[in-house]
Amino acid sequence: MPESPITARGEDFATWYQDVVLQGDMAEPAEIVKGCMVIKPNGYAVWELLQRDLDDRFKATGHQNAYFPLLIPQSFLRKEAEHVEGFSPELAVVTIAGGKELEEPYVIRPTSETIIGYFFARWIQSWRDLPVLINQWANVLRWELRTRMFLRTSEFLWQEGHTAHASHEEAVEEVLRILDIYAAVAEEVMAMPVVKGVKTRAEKFAGALKSYSIEAMMQNGLALQAGTSHDLGQNFGKAFDVRYQTREGQLDYVWQTSWGVSTRLIGGLIMTHSDDKGLVLPPRLAPTKAVLVPIYRKDQERAQVLEAAHRIAHETGARVDDREGQSPGAKFFHWERRGVPVVLELGPRDLAAGKIVVKRRDTGVKEPVTQSDLAARLPRVMEEMQAGLYQAARERLKQNTALANSLEEVVGILREATAEKGGGKFVMAHLKDDPACDARMKEFKASVRCIPLVDEYDGPGKCIVTGETVDRRALIAKAY
Repeated sequence: MPESPITARGEDFATWYQDVVLQGDMAEPAEIVKGCMVIKPNGYAVWELLQRDLDDRFKATGHQNAYFPLLIPQSFLRKEAEHVEGFSPELAVVTIAGGKELEEPYVIRPTSETIIGYFFARWIQSWRDLPVLINQWANVLRWELRTRMFLRTSEFLWQEGHTAHASHEEAVEEVLRILDIYAAVAEEVMAMPVVKGVKTRAEKFAGALKSYSIEAMMQNGLALQAGTSHDLGQNFGKAFDVRYQTREGQLDYVWQTSWGVSTRLIGGLIMTHSDDKGLVLPPRLAPTKAVLVPIYRKDQERAQVLEAAHRIAHETGARVDDREGQSPGAKFFHWERRGVPVVLELGPRDLAAGKIVVKRRDTGVKEPVTQSDLAARLPRVMEEMQAGLYQAARERLKQNTALANSLEEVVGILREATAEKGGGKFVMAHLKDDPACDARMKEFKASVRCIPLVDEYDGPGKCIVTGETVDRRALIAKAY
């Protein structure tokens, strides 16, 4: 068996992550295109499963899919001042097309609030046209200086929802409904626990009244923003003159929302569950859930074992690895790196005893199972693994979350976590929603990730920076 090419997490977490992505056959850098990646079939299949689950949930809540142009007139972004200021450093601009200089440059889509606002103005005239509930599956481009596969690349895949409503209350309800969907997918499908919260004013989306997010903890204690949902108020409605006639016959601007998750979720999935042997995928997101490796030494054993292997695979939906020229050890190594939840082992002795060995990827535990019971046992093993991965991540979140009652305590906790494992912790502290307070956290290479919607701690307290009373603790952490 070849020596492991994967760096240990404790030795270098960043290199470990890159090794897992590469050895798991998830993606590779697109070196000829700065800051971009190639998502390989194993990685794209995970994205398809996530996409399918999210899409079903969006449609169940009344949303419809649409598609808007990749190129956006540059003037559109200037119509909402805060929005263009927030995105200006990341924009890629097209100035020449068809061999001629364009009269107006186009921006390659960094996000679509502006162009969708333009079309909303054409589609919406009356309260009868509302709400408009649109989702778009697309790629976007944000020119990133420092990139890491799945976590931050110049081009990435995502979904972006855009809705228009007749009242602010209805828009806020939509924002929180989507936040709940994101949290449910993260926890139920990805087995990745998250904290739901509202972003501070300094961290909100450019052009929004309020932004909400789900924050996940990676194995090294760093935070990952895994999804965002924005209350845009009437800002984009006013910028693009999206007005409608109310029931009372008056003209008013619509209330809009936008929300999105991206292929960054796959990076979060990898960093939440994988180990020093390679990729670990929760069963609900595994493209291949079970692989059966036939084991035989003699030619006369081969036919019997392979016949039984294909029969069992047909009954259970497993995939048979009957590649010639590969030893069973090499096959186990191959599927271990690719995160397949269960590997089944079948040899002559198992065949004679009417048994088959079930090995879980997360625990490495082997369980002999009667072949006739396998079809019923395998789904239970998958659910046990799914639940086990979630509980392990939940316990890690709990064990690596600390309370702090002063700025010195926050700094001490973060520095200790960095010194111990080169990572971080979630620190819960009372902090005023003030850009100056956010700036103090950045002095220590941390940020206010969110103010949790559910207070699981001790209610009001004194801000660790200003001394003013705030109603609950905020989540402070170092983050990707």
